[in-house]
Amino acid sequence: MLKLEKRPQPSRFWTWLTPLLAVLITMVAGGALFAALGKDPVEAIATIFWQPLFGEFAFYYRPQLLIKGAPLVLIAIGLSLGFRAGIWNIGAEGQYIVGALTGAGVGLAFYPAESWAIFPLMVLAGGLGGWAWAMIPAVLKLRFGTNEILVSLMLVYVAEQLLAAMALGLMKNPEGHGFPGSRNLRQYESAHNAELIAGTGMHWGVVAALIAVILAYILLSRHILGYHIRLMGQAPRAARFAGVRPARLVLFCLGASGALAGLAGLFEVAGPAGQVSIDFNVGYGFTAIIVAFLGRLHPVGILLAGLLMALTYIGGEIAQSNLGLPAAAIQLFQGMLLFFLLAVDVLTNYRIRMIRREVA
Repeated sequence: MLKLEKRPQPSRFWTWLTPLLAVLITMVAGGALFAALGKDPVEAIATIFWQPLFGEFAFYYRPQLLIKGAPLVLIAIGLSLGFRAGIWNIGAEGQYIVGALTGAGVGLAFYPAESWAIFPLMVLAGGLGGWAWAMIPAVLKLRFGTNEILVSLMLVYVAEQLLAAMALGLMKNPEGHGFPGSRNLRQYESAHNAELIAGTGMHWGVVAALIAVILAYILLSRHILGYHIRLMGQAPRAARFAGVRPARLVLFCLGASGALAGLAGLFEVAGPAGQVSIDFNVGYGFTAIIVAFLGRLHPVGILLAGLLMALTYIGGEIAQSNLGLPAAAIQLFQGMLLFFLLAVDVLTNYRIRMIRREVA
């Protein structure tokens, strides 16, 4: 018989091996899925993971890794702070949307004026918008004891309705001939999040993501607040005896994750997306949850996981175009990463023992 035996303490070896193992199992299971859809599994996996990096048009796809990876990393860094403390913000998608709306709203309010100060004001508004949206579940949790998971998740649907209302109403382009969506911010120089180095995909959102990784690493490894976050997640009762104030951590973790998600939304709407539209949000807030756990809630791990997830986005789009794979199959393939990570993560806290079955 096989028996799970609890380890005295979590295994550091399996902590870092399980993400790699989850990726390998996902490739095998994904290959089986693609085969069931009548596609060559080897060709499909190679298209997803090889073509964007070394294929014929890799020079075009490589910059997309930064463009698609930046919002994932930025959001996942914020989420990881709360997850480490046992504070579960599942509504980053809503904070991402609201940050985009508030940031774009500032830019559109100044149109057609040109000034270097407009984009910094948009960045500030985007961060504050995401922060304010995250404060709703934070305050409700502290005041009424509500569950932040449910409240933050339900607010995503409110944010989506708000996005639709803005795209069809207040932010609708008056020169758009009746089509939904705001003005194109890429054509408004003062509000455009342009590439800093042409052809590289490097824009201010990428810079912000790298800064967030560095600051999160310093916070968690060198600052007393980071120690409190880790202690709260590992031993809540001991944290209270050590003088940790849970209410302050709730406000900080939810506020930080909301602000970073809002910044990601602003950088996206002012850059790659270019405008507020009904289908602006593409699930970055939910995918960032996978990125956070795949990166083991560690800033450097999240950076690598974000690039890997961006690779599946780009490779998935190529597979849809070249192989005719449905978009739902690619989304399922991405979701398998979290599913298998959670499955094999049991080896971090448990070891498998072989025991003999006793005969009656």
